[in-house]
Amino acid sequence: MKQVINTAKAPQAIGPYSQAIQANGLLFVSGQLPVVPATGEFAAGGIAAQTRQSLENVKAILRQAGATLDDVVKTTVFIKDMNDFAAVNNVYAEYFSREFPARSCVEVARLPKDALVEIEVIAVCQ
Repeated sequence: MKQVINTAKAPQAIGPYSQAIQANGLLFVSGQLPVVPATGEFAAGGIAAQTRQSLENVKAILRQAGATLDDVVKTTVFIKDMNDFAAVNNVYAEYFSREFPARSCVEVARLPKDALVEIEVIAVCQ
């Protein structure tokens, strides 16, 4: 059985997908762009601010499902420029400070709405 997870505290999907799906004790959170839910605009301030906002959006979706960042087992980080890797890591370390989840980080040619970063996660959720 699967359950759709949705919250107004994170940006609404911009296509035919859900913010997250909970199934069999796992929570699959769709890639989160650095959109500020209240304004619909990207967080201002470059890669660090955009990374922070993407992670705040992830947190809001996790919270809606009754989970936290401590429940995340895998992340995938998509960045526009690998030269931003260190800056992304610095912000990421503010959110994941112990028992780090497994992670992939890849540079991509382009992200939706020309974002600098997009982050998706998988979490355990009981």
